[in-house]
Amino acid sequence: MSCAFSLLESCHLPCSRYLSTTFRFSRGWYQMQRPIKHKTLCLCRNMQTFACELVKASYVPTPQTKPKDQSLAKVETIGAFQKLPMVMPSVDIFQSASRKAKRVLPTKGIANVAKRERNRGAKQLDALMKELAVPLRGYIENFPKRIYLHPYERSLIELTFGAGNYEEVLKKVDALRKKVVSVGKEHASLCAKSLSKKEAEERLTEGLEKLQEIFKCEGQAIDDLLYIAKTLRAMPVVDLEMPTLCLVGAPNVGKSSLVRLLSTGKPEVTDTPGLLKRCDEDRNNLEKLTLAVLSHLPTAILYVHDLSGQCGMSPSDQFMIYKEISERFGNHLWLDVISKCDLLKESPVVFITEDREVDHLELVKYRKIGPEGALHVSVKNEDGIDKLKKKVHELLMAQTATAIFILNSLMCCTG
Repeated sequence: MSCAFSLLESCHLPCSRYLSTTFRFSRGWYQMQRPIKHKTLCLCRNMQTFACELVKASYVPTPQTKPKDQSLAKVETIGAFQKLPMVMPSVDIFQSASRKAKRVLPTKGIANVAKRERNRGAKQLDALMKELAVPLRGYIENFPKRIYLHPYERSLIELTFGAGNYEEVLKKVDALRKKVVSVGKEHASLCAKSLSKKEAEERLTEGLEKLQEIFKCEGQAIDDLLYIAKTLRAMPVVDLEMPTLCLVGAPNVGKSSLVRLLSTGKPEVTDTPGLLKRCDEDRNNLEKLTLAVLSHLPTAILYVHDLSGQCGMSPSDQFMIYKEISERFGNHLWLDVISKCDLLKESPVVFITEDREVDHLELVKYRKIGPEGALHVSVKNEDGIDKLKKKVHELLMAQTATAIFILNSLMCCTG
């Protein structure tokens, strides 16, 4: 604080006064070549200060509260699944730990046989405990907490393993680690207190069998974690900096055919499972995955409609789904496409379950030509394909420009 005070005081000195030739900042001593006159205050970014409050004409330091867990501010970017540690099967962990523990020798220089045996037994049990607990602790520390993951990856975990199962498996692994440490220390202590060689050998055998039993009964948690790691590591990696086009629509409307036609790897063109007419609570995991992609990834949307009646869903139901999705995700860059236009007829297709005398003008128009401005294409006859490719290119270029603008804005704000 004296350093900070001397700097602050120097700004009030007259011009004829010199600053001291030596300053001590928080990172060491800094020598100045010669005295220099300063009219302005010199600041140091790393200067250390503290706050005080005035109490009875005295300055009393005010304790500064630090955040309890600074890791709370750490939020993973997308790609955390590829950083997961390699998990060994529970059987391999125990066998490897047992081999290493058996190689542990007693402390040199112990002449008494009983003392030497109990020293060996205690050291081997302690070594086995550590060889089992250390990898488990590594798993707990290196598997990210779900709250720190990107929202899209959080959704993938919940949809793949169910709500709360990821956290439950990690809790079981941590409980196994704590139990191994507790039992290992207990039996090592008992072995160290043995009165004879035979008792020390019995204590050692008892401790080894107890740790093996624990791992055999509760080691399934490690194998469950191994399955989770393999599954998550196999998830496709999404590059947030690459423009991505997401094809959305009802089942069997022709999304997959358009993906094969449009996708060249870069930019990414992603097909999504078909959406059905129902509320979110009743949707299956594949539908929820589609909504997760649209909710958490900066994708452009190519919405595919099939008015030919070949997809198995009526145009009226498609219209209702389309209205819901466009209202929820209308902030995305958007392009509507009518597929299978070679099968369209002059009169609109109306399913037997639909009301032919509907008064909804927008729905009537949708049945005939689809949404306003939609492109009509046919993969079979290649009608409208060139125009579609051009529109998709323009859409992705616009998405790239938007991403660059947002990035520049963030850099200006943080700069």
